[in-house]
Amino acid sequence: MVDKVDVLIVGGGIVGLATALRIMQERPLTRLTLIEKELAVAQHQTGHNSGVIHSGLYYKPGSLKAINCRAGYRQMLDFCREQSIPHEICGKIVVATSPTELPGLEELYRRGVANGLTGLRFLQPAEIREIEPHCSGLRGLFVPQTGIVDYGAVARKYAELLAELGAEIVLGETVVDIQRQGEQVEVIGGSCTWVARVAVVCAGLQSDRLARKSEPDLPLRILPFRGEYFQFTASAPKLVNHLIYPVPDPAFPFLGVHFTRMIGGGVECGPNAVFAFGREAYKKTDFNLRDLSESLTWPGFRKVATKYFRTGLGEYHRSFSKQAFVKALQKLIPEIQVQHLEPGGAGVRAQACDRQGNLLNDFYIREDGNIIHVCNAPSPAATASLAIGKTISDNVLSLLN
Repeated sequence: MVDKVDVLIVGGGIVGLATALRIMQERPLTRLTLIEKELAVAQHQTGHNSGVIHSGLYYKPGSLKAINCRAGYRQMLDFCREQSIPHEICGKIVVATSPTELPGLEELYRRGVANGLTGLRFLQPAEIREIEPHCSGLRGLFVPQTGIVDYGAVARKYAELLAELGAEIVLGETVVDIQRQGEQVEVIGGSCTWVARVAVVCAGLQSDRLARKSEPDLPLRILPFRGEYFQFTASAPKLVNHLIYPVPDPAFPFLGVHFTRMIGGGVECGPNAVFAFGREAYKKTDFNLRDLSESLTWPGFRKVATKYFRTGLGEYHRSFSKQAFVKALQKLIPEIQVQHLEPGGAGVRAQACDRQGNLLNDFYIREDGNIIHVCNAPSPAATASLAIGKTISDNVLSLLN
């Protein structure tokens, strides 16, 4: 079967859905189909997200992350209010627990101000305890704009609105190949072939594989990193009021283990960041030979492994030792004990890596004629999804006109 459309979106995560929604809002008569390999939307990075509405604190001013996070933050709050999606702006504190982290805290403040955040203020130890009585630190930074939401619920609402606007969502459909046929794009699926004027690929953990269908020499590879969480038991004392983060290591593209209050109740503790043996390896025992082989044979992986060898060993140690995980958490909350925690969820982050071993820190959207590939969209992509979607939508509409 062959289906002709104006736009084909590949990927039913939050970025693909937001992109489709923006296109349909701007051009309601567009013949648009979104295909997703799972039997429901938001099953991977979106559905395993920690649910933080990021304020834009961490990102280099002028970067795509900074620009889209700040714009997307406002759009996300407006969307949640308009659609009655439960959310809360609860604020967070970033805590320096050693003198070596104080310059990093100062840099976060500078970035936050440069990115337009207001109300940021430094906290002395006593002020930290006024907000988080069980938290210990030399100095803190209060970020009032940070919030929490269920991004799975947001994505499902995007899908619902898409259907109302006349878009088609096809679930359980894999992509076999992507080819150019003259001025159109042919996307061959397992049960149907779509011929589109424009194709947008938002495939997350599979993004590089699909990009190589049309661009075999793509200069990057997705490396999967699993983030594992613990959560407080029902009988644990209440040790966290809001969100508590450490000062991130600037040499490592992850934020470190932290405490996140969830919109549905409870508190998550984590995540670590361990190299996963499969792109959808949500459990320690999950293994995919093809995924692992592609990672290990990528020239950049060996450089990453060498550069972060000691850091990586520490992450694996925390993965297999609950006591080691708790010890890392105790830097922020000394009272926390092993018996206070039980296993929580896990997610796998799609981290793009180039041949030189650089882990891409910014969003990376690659336009190849009338095929647009979202090649790297890590955090804060969920917060920024509507802004990213608007950026891609503008490109798509210019190609259609």
